[in-house]
Amino acid sequence: MSDLEVAVADGVLRLTLNRPEVFNALTGEMADEVAAVIEGATARDDVRVIVLTGTGPAFSTGADISGADAHEGFDVTALDRANRIIRAIVGVDKPVVAAVNGVAAGVGCSAALAADIIVATESASFLLAFARIGLMPDGGATATVAAAMGRARAMRMALLAEPLGARDAYDAGLVTHVVADDEFEEQVAKIVGRLAGGPPLAFAATKRAINAATLDQLEGALESERTGQTLLLGTDDVAEGMRAFGEKRKPTFRGE
Repeated sequence: MSDLEVAVADGVLRLTLNRPEVFNALTGEMADEVAAVIEGATARDDVRVIVLTGTGPAFSTGADISGADAHEGFDVTALDRANRIIRAIVGVDKPVVAAVNGVAAGVGCSAALAADIIVATESASFLLAFARIGLMPDGGATATVAAAMGRARAMRMALLAEPLGARDAYDAGLVTHVVADDEFEEQVAKIVGRLAGGPPLAFAATKRAINAATLDQLEGALESERTGQTLLLGTDDVAEGMRAFGEKRKPTFRGE
């Protein structure tokens, strides 16, 4: 079975991240495929709406940083892959629904929050975990989170790396829907069906207009994140943070 399942039916393009044993952490190949499939949807007449979701207990915990020497293989290429996914989600002329079935962390959180409709289970949570390993948010989260719920809450989420439960995320304006876990699939299907049967030209124009009004800083944020993250990736703090993550211990940051 593929790490990324892709299916099209009844106008719905569904991408399912399928590495539940590692909480759907993204490999480089998965990230490239997610972006390519979404980019290609613009030219597909059989696609009216796109759904991104995960299997198991997580939506996605972002980039795969497992392994003893993860910091040695994690470089700007990973950032470019993440940014490509975000640009694809925001830029495609069809509604993108993030069906957040569980925890969304790191770039997984960034990708979910770039979607147009974000449906979360009651048990889902959102976490910008970057600071825990000595990094800064990327995937456009410095723009999308602040645009959705303001500077103060964005700072709290990014600097303290605290998980935000689905209900709190909804109350803060970060997600569009929260539903009971046992009603999740049914409610996602209803929302997606409504979008698939709606006016595609009007949806495309609406998406462009709202994104232009609210995410006009996104491109600058992606570049700022890329610059900042590239510098951070060369620090001892990040090496320590990634080692500590792999060893399941608290890191000791020295500002080096």
